[in-house]
Amino acid sequence: MISVSQLVSQVKSGNYLGLARALTLVENDLEGSADLLKEIRTSDTPVIGITGPPGAGKSTLVNAMINHLSSEGKSVAVLAIDPTSPFNLGSLLGDRVRMAEQFNKPNVYIRSLATRGSLGGLSGKTIEMTDVLKSAGFDYILIETVGVGQSEVEIAGLADISVVVLVPESGDEIQSMKSGLMEIADIFVVNKSDRDGADAFANNLKKLVHQRTEIIPVINTIADKSAGIDELMQAIEDQPIKDNTRRVFLLAEKAWKLIQHEKMKNINRMKLQEEIRTASVDPEFNLYRFVDRILSSTKNS
Repeated sequence: MISVSQLVSQVKSGNYLGLARALTLVENDLEGSADLLKEIRTSDTPVIGITGPPGAGKSTLVNAMINHLSSEGKSVAVLAIDPTSPFNLGSLLGDRVRMAEQFNKPNVYIRSLATRGSLGGLSGKTIEMTDVLKSAGFDYILIETVGVGQSEVEIAGLADISVVVLVPESGDEIQSMKSGLMEIADIFVVNKSDRDGADAFANNLKKLVHQRTEIIPVINTIADKSAGIDELMQAIEDQPIKDNTRRVFLLAEKAWKLIQHEKMKNINRMKLQEEIRTASVDPEFNLYRFVDRILSSTKNS
């Protein structure tokens, strides 16, 4: 059996098979995963978060960004965060369906990751798996979130640059856009901008972001035609990653999520479902008392 040190060496050397093994080890909390995470050394690879509401065309945009970067000889890793089946905790929409054209490219590595019940757009394992990818020497890491509304702001705790993808149909909601989403966006993308109302929507968005102390680029794209991708990648290049004023906040968010995961690792979700199934039959069942009992038992274990 391969040792953790050997696996780390394989990841560092760009061995995709070793990288896949390391990611599986970390994702499933298998033996050796904690040692592997302590041994890896992360690089300054920029992490680009792609978020936004469902139907905005995030996957198509990521596809176009991969094509652009790979054509320039850049190596790209993608973590595609997929919705999770509530029954088996597996991914409902795999990357092979969405990004099939990318799999023959030697400088592109794509991995799907189910949210596994996380209420936000990110899996609890996303942070650790991203750090494994950062040790593999890629030029860029792209993380595409599920896009589930308010919890899109979770990407700010992980990405160096957050790209928020919207569509012209969002125009009616522009004035009531969630402040959290406005705060985490480094770049706005108005995708599907060949649709009616795209220019008016982009102009309203520009007026909105100009009210902030820092100017946020607003880029029009038609991802399925690769239109606007050059401008988007230039805007990403222009972002001051190393001068990110949120760095302490981002690291604190990472630490919070890692501590949270460590505290929760003794709770088996499938066992929890079975216990709830049994307990909820009782007419006197109370979810809050049930949770309190579970928390008390984990403290004593």
